[in-house]
Amino acid sequence: MENPNIIVRVATSDDAHYAKTITDEMEASAKARGTGIAKRSPDYVVLKMTEGKAVIALTDKGEWVGFCYIEAWGHEKFVANSGLIVNPDFRGHGVAKSIKERIFQLSREKYPDAKIFGLTTGLAVMKINSDLGYEPVTYSELTDDNEFWKGCQSCVNFDILTAKNRKNCLCTAMLYDPAEKAKDEARAAEPAEKMATADTQFSVTTTGTIEKAKRKRGYKKDFKLFERWLRYKKYVLLNSRKEGGDAHHKRRFFLFNIF
Repeated sequence: MENPNIIVRVATSDDAHYAKTITDEMEASAKARGTGIAKRSPDYVVLKMTEGKAVIALTDKGEWVGFCYIEAWGHEKFVANSGLIVNPDFRGHGVAKSIKERIFQLSREKYPDAKIFGLTTGLAVMKINSDLGYEPVTYSELTDDNEFWKGCQSCVNFDILTAKNRKNCLCTAMLYDPAEKAKDEARAAEPAEKMATADTQFSVTTTGTIEKAKRKRGYKKDFKLFERWLRYKKYVLLNSRKEGGDAHHKRRFFLFNIF
C-alpha cells in the first residue's frame, strides 16, 4: 500500500454509517463514466457488511476511502466482486488494487470452489484482475443466473446487452476459475516436454463478438493491443445502437492475436 495511513480490512456492522456515502459515490461515479453498475441501497451495503462479505478502506482517522463487496450466484458456483469504488480524493494511490486483492482473498476463503468473475469497462481494473489470475472470457462463461443480469438494468448501456442477447456489451468479462488454475499448476510441475503449448485465442468480429480458438495465450504481454480492441469494440457497439442495428458490420471479421 502506497499510503501507510490507509487500512484495508473486512467490513463489519460497525461500518454501517458509511453506507450512504458509499452508495452515493457509486452512483456519481457511474454517471461520470457513462456506464453503470447495479444500483444498491444503503441497506444492501449494510447487509454485506454484516455478513462479512465486504471490504472497506479507511484512513487511520476514520475517513472513508474505498469499498467492495461479494455476491454469490448460481447456487454459489459463481462469485462476483462487485461495487468497487474509491473516494475521488484517494484515487491514484493504489487503493483499488489493495481492495481488489483483499476482496479476492476473502472470496477464495468463503467460496474456495467458486469461479470468480467480473464485468468492467475500466482498464485499470482489468490489469488488477489479470495480476490476480483472471482471464478475459466470453459472456457465455459467466453465470446464467437472471438475478445477476437484472443488476445491469440500471446501466445506460442495458439496451446493448439485451440487443446482443446477453452475449456482449461494452464491459469486458473476466473470470478466475480455481479448477483451471489447479490444472495449470499441475502442468507447470510436469517435465517441460510434457507441457501443453496450446491455449485460448479469441477471434473478434466487428460486431464485438468474441469467438474462441486454440493457441498459446499472451494476454498480459499484448495488453496494449487489447486496449485498442476495447476502443474498437466501444466504437462498434455505440455506433450500432445509434444506427439501429449492425447488419452492415457482419460482412467483415477481424482477428486480433491479443491473448
